[in-house]
Amino acid sequence: MDINDVRSAVTVICFLTFLGIVAWAWSKRNKQAFDEAAHLPFQDDEQ
Repeated sequence: MDINDVRSAVTVICFLTFLGIVAWAWSKRNKQAFDEAAHLPFQDDEQ
């Protein structure tokens, strides 16, 4: 096993991690939480 095998493995692992993050971000069960977080800056402070 040489350095190029390690580089290839790291590239594949990083790509799979990226795909996992994209799948998590576009998941329908997270939509409500993300929508609430997106509207936080527009809520009035009630102090």
